[in-house]
Amino acid sequence: MRRILHALHSTETPFAAILLFGLLAMTARNAIDPDLWWHLRSGQWIVESHSIPHSDPFSFTRAGYPWISHEWLSEIAFYELYKHGGAAALIVFSAIITTAGFMLLYLRCLPRGEKRHWAAAATALGALASAPSWGVRPQMFTFTLASILLLLLERGEARPKLLLWIPPLFLLWLNLHGGFALGPALLAAYGLGILLETAVGATPWHEARPILFRILLLLLACFALVPLNPNGIHLYRYPLDTLRSSGMRSLIAEWRSPDFHASLYRPLLLLWLLLLTALAASRSRLNGRVITPLLLTAFAALDAARHIPIFVLVAIPIVAAAIPMSASPSARHPALWRLRPGFGAFVILLMAIFACAKWTTLARNQNTLAARIFPQQAIEFLHANSFPINAPPQNQKLFVYYDWGGYALWNLYPRYRVFVDGRADLYGDLLMQQSVRTLIDLHSGWRDILDRWQVEVILVPPSSALAQALLLDGRWHSAFSDSQAIIFSREPLTTGNTDISTIKSLAKLAKR
Repeated sequence: MRRILHALHSTETPFAAILLFGLLAMTARNAIDPDLWWHLRSGQWIVESHSIPHSDPFSFTRAGYPWISHEWLSEIAFYELYKHGGAAALIVFSAIITTAGFMLLYLRCLPRGEKRHWAAAATALGALASAPSWGVRPQMFTFTLASILLLLLERGEARPKLLLWIPPLFLLWLNLHGGFALGPALLAAYGLGILLETAVGATPWHEARPILFRILLLLLACFALVPLNPNGIHLYRYPLDTLRSSGMRSLIAEWRSPDFHASLYRPLLLLWLLLLTALAASRSRLNGRVITPLLLTAFAALDAARHIPIFVLVAIPIVAAAIPMSASPSARHPALWRLRPGFGAFVILLMAIFACAKWTTLARNQNTLAARIFPQQAIEFLHANSFPINAPPQNQKLFVYYDWGGYALWNLYPRYRVFVDGRADLYGDLLMQQSVRTLIDLHSGWRDILDRWQVEVILVPPSSALAQALLLDGRWHSAFSDSQAIIFSREPLTTGNTDISTIKSLAKLAKR
């Protein structure tokens, strides 16, 4: 803390402030993550019922089944923000949380307050490399808490009392997001690295022993704290169940390896090249406590794109440390890089205005962008009509396209209950395969699945194979269609809102 306060009063302040506002603008994203909507519904359920759900209240395929609501605290925060400030509050809040993680990364790139220009450039590269994971989502809590953990670990070598903050940090983490398991994993990797240092003679045992003892105590404390959540000891198995799920890894994009052919991952490719160059050009042997977490997070990032931000937290300080002081423009021409107070304040003001303008633009475009991604007109139609006719006002069974499941849950519950939504850990591999592959892609047995689950209403994109098949199936009747979505019901439509011309054109297309 003393170091942070010193930085705020030093010549670094204008430069750090420019980076701060730049990151606040860069990390801001619209509130359009498909999972956001079921998080909001869950948060509303918790706030209004004053309890944490332990079984699924939202779907008809898993109604009453045990559900580990592992992100309950994040969901309460998101719902309260949305309730009082709308999507704008979520946009700003998520940008602040993400930026905090990157600013802590920037501090870790300044071990002696030097090379601040290169440290800022490396931090900006890390922000670009992890951009595919940005958004209004609980995962951003894991990013920032992991950034705090790494800072405490590094500073804790010289000031062991800082490590006392890790257990309460972990307690907060395990109630915010399921990524809490990264905490003990990073601690274990750090401890294993120190053991490797002693094995090769890089660190004497008498120096390594107290550090290892503290790491062991922290690991024991973290494991002991896991049951201190509304789900109790069941949270122990959640990370393992998630990692073992073949359905999640094959059907959800962020659980797949990053595609370096896509432009979105080019900054990550550049980071990899710079990291390999830094490791090859290093004149000194890297410590095991650096290499072991790097190997762990590098494997995780190559295995699943969602882990890229954690890899960035470990890799960027290595890249920044490899830049020699002689390469720093501030070292060669200090007068050119020292901002005058007046000019520095002016630049900071411009960056602050830019960040606010970015937030304002995102908030204004929120509804337009959401309407482009989610079937708003179809949802409004379902609000106004009941299927089947004379059906009870609640618990109607709706099969909805997977990416729209959370949006339907937020807007239609409790009148409709969904087949699946974004809670893949709840539904399991079989239901996920049935929803994403068998039904949407029209694999063998799709009719049996609809009949077995007694699905009453279907909401899917009109271009999907399932929509084309249902247009030719006499047992299903088109109730609504536009360019974005089409609704089918098992009973004939008795309302005047049907777009007959669109349905006929789709039927002709299907016959071709």
